[in-house]
Amino acid sequence: MNARRIFFGVVLLVSLSSIGGWRHVLAGEKEWNKETQAETDVRMKWWRDARFGMFIHWGLYAVPAGTWNGQRVDGIGEWIMDRANIPVEDYEKLAGKFNPVKFDAAEWVRIAKDAGMKYMVITSKHHDGFCLFDSDATDYNVVDASPYGKDLLQSLAAECRKQGLKFCTYYSIMDWHHPAQYRGSDKRYNPTKVHPERKAEYLDFMKKQLKELLDTCDTEVLWFDGEWPAWWLEEDGREIYAYLRELKPALIVNNRIGKGRKGMEGLNKGDQDYVGDFGTPEQQIPATGLPGVDWESCMTMNRTWGYKSFDNDWKSSETLIRNIIDIASKGGNYLLNVGPTAEGLIPGPSVERLGEIGRWMKANGESVYATEASPFKRLVWGRCTTKACEDGATLYLHVFDWPADGQLLVPGLRNKPEQAYLLADDAKKALAVQASDQGVVVAVPAEAPDPICTVVVLKVKGPLKVEPTLPSQQADGTIKLRAADAICHGHQIRYEAGHQRDNVGFWLDPNDWVEWTFRITQPGKFTVSAETAATGSGSFELIVGDQTIGATAPTTGDYSRFTTLELGQIEIAQTGKACLAVKAVKEGWKPFNLKSITFKPAGAREK
Repeated sequence: MNARRIFFGVVLLVSLSSIGGWRHVLAGEKEWNKETQAETDVRMKWWRDARFGMFIHWGLYAVPAGTWNGQRVDGIGEWIMDRANIPVEDYEKLAGKFNPVKFDAAEWVRIAKDAGMKYMVITSKHHDGFCLFDSDATDYNVVDASPYGKDLLQSLAAECRKQGLKFCTYYSIMDWHHPAQYRGSDKRYNPTKVHPERKAEYLDFMKKQLKELLDTCDTEVLWFDGEWPAWWLEEDGREIYAYLRELKPALIVNNRIGKGRKGMEGLNKGDQDYVGDFGTPEQQIPATGLPGVDWESCMTMNRTWGYKSFDNDWKSSETLIRNIIDIASKGGNYLLNVGPTAEGLIPGPSVERLGEIGRWMKANGESVYATEASPFKRLVWGRCTTKACEDGATLYLHVFDWPADGQLLVPGLRNKPEQAYLLADDAKKALAVQASDQGVVVAVPAEAPDPICTVVVLKVKGPLKVEPTLPSQQADGTIKLRAADAICHGHQIRYEAGHQRDNVGFWLDPNDWVEWTFRITQPGKFTVSAETAATGSGSFELIVGDQTIGATAPTTGDYSRFTTLELGQIEIAQTGKACLAVKAVKEGWKPFNLKSITFKPAGAREK
């Protein structure tokens, strides 16, 4: 990804310091990747434009569906061999019961395509070692070991090509079945260990299977996982990466082929040259994206990846649609999972939600596909994606919280507005739009046409010019000061993003402190609360003008487990800029993480 992928070469008045250093990872010649940045851009284009794909976790674990010997097994469905500590010889017997006679490749691809998905990633081999393709490297595959007796991936790959989707495959490095690896303990397979004298054998086994996937399925992406066992090294990842790119130069490979787990610890570091083409945050959306690198959030619809018959904790369609938008607005892709049954059916609740996503995407997909990240740090009403055009730019304003006064403010935007309309309006009826001191204001209908997300298209002249804006009050008078907007003072304290982090952290020195400047439009008395996480009990002071509130962050047991702490009341009597400082109480100081501070008008009711 180059800088154009974030702000498409526009002129910005906001700081780009967060992007600095990314070219260390992606640009120039690397031992594992000799192509230029321009060549990388060409290779990655379809993937960047796609934005939305289907993840499929399917294998023998769909047969027990979360239950073993009559007992429900805790944890995600595809890990049942590990979680229930099932001996290899007993787990192998599931292959004789795996007969997905209701599998319909055309129907699966249709479901994905109708949802607006542009590519599909399926588990060719998960940690249990069973293969969904015909492999000469092992008989432990769907053709040789199951009554179904046919290669599942070839038919799915052919159908993807027929219906216009890109076909991609997941492959696990960790293998609980292969004799080169052995269980990590008496009760768990994970993480495996390797017999040193057999490691080379296993790498050859991997290469043979991966070549089979390229030869028989012409896979577009190889999505690796299971790289965390200590025996798998970054140099192993480089070797496999180079081997695969030699076989297929256009191939895209995720960062888990090396040790860059989930992306934040790998591709986003400036001091190490991690292998792989894109980062892979799992079950989360990084608070500020991963500026400067390609990335993809993989997430489930319920709590498990592989099919688990009793997991009915489904996310709402609203959440899933807003996830697509949130991720695209931060420059990432969304890989949304389904876990088919042993018969070969995608569960009904998944199909239902994908259908609802598809209806939204049919009307609004233009605002997601081939878009760039938002030029705004934060928008109180929703999200923004952008596209460049010859003499200006198009902003897609994704409105989650509809303005009660019918005036949608795009804060800090200094471009001349040309045109605005609702994307889902076939007539493209013009909306009144004008520049103001605070930005650009679009006059919108009194009520939101789409309660989940209405997209307003705003076309402007020239390269984008966005001035930084201060956090300000919402319509109900509430103001939430988030960690990403804080100014950190000190040598160690800093903002942390990704991997369950969206907070001020590393508050190791009690001389360090943090502050916010914000805008008050509705002065008065406010009830103040904070989101904190701690393994100790650190005391701190919250200071606004000559008012101070003292508090202690309670122990939550983990620095990523946050709780809301009520602090007391503060009065802010005037409109305009206000400042908040949070400082440590030095005596007995114990670090804590701070996620946000919220000011709520005193007496306001909770929604």
